[in-house]
Amino acid sequence: LTQFPSAALVLSQEKGVRVPRPFSSGPSAFIPKEEASQVDPQTEQILAEAYSLSGHVDHLTQVMGLHPHYLESFLRSQFYLLRMDGPLPLHCRHYIAIMAAARHQCSFLVSLHVREFYRMGMCLDWLKGLQYAPQRLRNLNEINKILAHRPWLITKEHIQNLVKTGEHSWSLAELVHAVVILAHFHSLASFVFGSGINPQVDPQNANGFQSVFISDNCTCDLASDHHLDRDLSNTSPVTTDSVSELEALMDRMKRLQEEREEDEASQEEMATRFEKEKKESLLVGSGDMKNEVMPTSKVSRFVEDATFGYQHFARHGEDNPPTFRAQDYSWEDHGFSLVNRLYSDIGLLLDDKFRTACDLTYYNMASHEDVDTTMLRRALFNYVHCMYGIRYDDYDYGEVNQLLERSLKVYIKTVTCYPERTTRRMYDSYWCQFRHSEKVHVNLLLMEARMQAELLYTLRAITRYMT
Repeated sequence: LTQFPSAALVLSQEKGVRVPRPFSSGPSAFIPKEEASQVDPQTEQILAEAYSLSGHVDHLTQVMGLHPHYLESFLRSQFYLLRMDGPLPLHCRHYIAIMAAARHQCSFLVSLHVREFYRMGMCLDWLKGLQYAPQRLRNLNEINKILAHRPWLITKEHIQNLVKTGEHSWSLAELVHAVVILAHFHSLASFVFGSGINPQVDPQNANGFQSVFISDNCTCDLASDHHLDRDLSNTSPVTTDSVSELEALMDRMKRLQEEREEDEASQEEMATRFEKEKKESLLVGSGDMKNEVMPTSKVSRFVEDATFGYQHFARHGEDNPPTFRAQDYSWEDHGFSLVNRLYSDIGLLLDDKFRTACDLTYYNMASHEDVDTTMLRRALFNYVHCMYGIRYDDYDYGEVNQLLERSLKVYIKTVTCYPERTTRRMYDSYWCQFRHSEKVHVNLLLMEARMQAELLYTLRAITRYMT
């Protein structure tokens, strides 16, 4: 398959195009090229199928290829969402994807779908910016920004405003299709930044769009003259006794399993532990994050109200939104059936993707084999939902504090809530003894947990509107 570094070389040497130097060669700035490009027979077949559909294999797909079983499920659902029969026209789907990715300044995804949109040759004026799009699409801006940053604020009134707006109204089926696309690309932006996906140079350079770096946290600009001269690929990982860190984590998992078998916490105690973890998540990363506004880039043309961003679900000194009890409205019992009814078969595909990410295991942790990682995987997934105010009555949130050390929590919160601020240092700071493929699996879990949380809040609002 054609490799993009060679295309970049041709552009720079023959056409005088200024091509940015990536943090590291290969598909990821965080993962050594030789590991990110590992291909087994199953992965090779999946990548070949992806190549036959689009004519290239992007860096995102290559990194996901470290987990071929998940990649297969992901590509199946994304293909259905963007290309198969559905309520929305094809060009509108790609424009909604652009709107979603732009909320996080994710130029990698924006440029991919600008390219798709441009190749369709329809409504090209829309690419000048959101103000050039029809009012009906612009009306999605409110739900787009809330879903991306504070999904707990979605109400049935937001749904009503979209489906009852006269000539610009949406049908419920169209709205569900749009919401799934928005949630898909918000969460996919988390994966892009969390995995350090390197930008790509398109030899065709559709409509003058070109991905380049402008800062040290993987935020990139389209068709910009900004250029990163510092190469951070040689940054040393945070010094730590990673072997003892791994052994300590293994010991905590074993101890928690034994305690779970011996003594089950009461419902009251579990509720208290959830509230404690939710409030403590306020402090995670608070000293590590600067409140600066991210650099303006050409993806900003697809964003309105750019200052609207993530705020903690549980804020000090304010009336907090009520906790979302998963038992009252769960994906399995409520969301799945509603989304599948309004947008045929997408529920089945999403359910398969959620389950694949959560159940994926190779029964190892770093150098240890024959390890049951169920407890650790659930802690990662549930911590994301905890930050979004979603509580599972049957889960002991004390396990989160035991299994996820502070550096990992900082990474999770950043990747999930403001992914454009993710840095190589954050990625290197946790699980130093683990394989890069295991860290990619962490990002798959964070991505799916985030997407499911956004869908739960929106589908609950749609249910309330319908009743």
